Amino acid sequence: MLEEKRLRVSQTVEYLNKRKTINPKIAIVLGSGLGGLTEKVEIVDEIPYYEIPNFPVSTVEGHKGTMIFGRLNGVEVLVFNGRFHYYEGYSMDVVTYPEQILSGLGVKTLILSNAAGGMNPTFQVGDIMIIRDHINHFFTNPLIGPNDDTLGPRFLNMSEAYSHRLVKLAQQTGKKLNIHLQEGVYIGVSGPCFETPSEYKMFYLFGADAVGMSTVPEVIMARHRGIEVFALSVITDLGIIGRVEKVSHEEVLAAAAAAGPQMVELIYNMMPEI
Repeated sequence: MLEEKRLRVSQTVEYLNKRKTINPKIAIVLGSGLGGLTEKVEIVDEIPYYEIPNFPVSTVEGHKGTMIFGRLNGVEVLVFNGRFHYYEGYSMDVVTYPEQILSGLGVKTLILSNAAGGMNPTFQVGDIMIIRDHINHFFTNPLIGPNDDTLGPRFLNMSEAYSHRLVKLAQQTGKKLNIHLQEGVYIGVSGPCFETPSEYKMFYLFGADAVGMSTVPEVIMARHRGIEVFALSVITDLGIIGRVEKVSHEEVLAAAAAAGPQMVELIYNMMPEI
C-alpha cells in the first residue's frame, strides 16, 4: 500500500517537474467562487487535472479543475483552481493528493481559501476570516494508515497548524489596505448537508467560529510534509444561535464571489513578504 502510494506520487511529481518552467515555493488552493485570483496571475502554464498522471478531478460547481504555474505580484506560484472534497466520495488519500506532491515540487508554503458558515455573532456575510486554528470533525484523518517516515512523523505536532508568522503578516497587510479581517477557529465537517440549528450551536460551543467542508485534511497533510500553512475563510452564510439562515449552494457561490475581490487583494499584496 505504501509503495503504491509512493509510486503514484513520484509519477505525478516527475511529470510536473519535467513540464514546469518555473519553480514556485508557494502554492495556493482556491475555494468555491474564489477563482478571481487567477485573473491576477501571469499564467506561464495551465494544466487540466485530467492531463496529470494519477491526479483526481473535481466534480463540484465553481471548481474549474486546472493547475496553474505562474506569477502573482512578481512571485512564482502554483495555483490549484479546484479542490477535492470528502463528500464527493473521495478517500482522504485522494482529497489530500495535491498536498502530497507539494514537497516533491519544492513548495514550502501553502495558502488555502474556502467558503464557510459563520457562527460567531460578530460575523457578517461577506467577512473574511483568518483561520488561526481548526477542529477536525471529519471523524477521520488523512494520516491514518502506514506512515512514510521519510516524509513526516507518525505522530504529528499540530500546536501551530497555521503559521503565526503569516497570520501576523495578513493582519498587517489588511490594516494597510483597510480590509476588515475577522480571526477565528474553523471546524471542518464532511458535508454535504448544511448544518442544523443544533449543529451550529454545538460547533460554536465547541469553540469554532466558522464551519466548512474542506481545508482541515489538506492542512494536516501539508503540515505532515513540513509545509507552512496560511488559510482564509469567506463567510458566505450565518448559523448564529437564535438566527440560523436558510442557505443554498448557489447562495454560497454568490456570497463568495462578492467577497472574493478583497481576499484576492489581500493575498496579492501579501505575496512579496511571504
